Amino acid sequence: MKDCIFCRIAGGEIPAYKLYEDGDFMAFLDIRPLTVGNTLVIPKKHYRWVIDVPEFGRYFEVAKLMGERAIKSLGAEWVSFLTLGFEVPHAHIRVIPRYKKDLHGTVVDIEKFEKLSESRMQEIASKLREEGS
Repeated sequence: MKDCIFCRIAGGEIPAYKLYEDGDFMAFLDIRPLTVGNTLVIPKKHYRWVIDVPEFGRYFEVAKLMGERAIKSLGAEWVSFLTLGFEVPHAHIRVIPRYKKDLHGTVVDIEKFEKLSESRMQEIASKLREEGS
């Protein structure tokens, strides 16, 4: 879809802190992270809702992989997964690493986000990529 920001990221038109990519899915850091390492997992082909994505199980396996990487490389205590889908009209799973002293209580508040420098984002991306090597 021409006007979809996630389609444009998947097509390489817009830069992203890419962490994972295969023939069907891509994972990259959210530029407005709810926590350190907040990753978005998208299908490369446009689907409006997560439930519309063929290979639904494989899609969630990629999300699980990104969560495991956050635990191993960033020291996250646990991981939350969020699939609201209203912010961008392209299916996406938010992989949200959780820490004892993050900005959130038990439930993630999507209005609270980390303000991270570009160098910090690059450092986080590098750690998450290295864990997959």
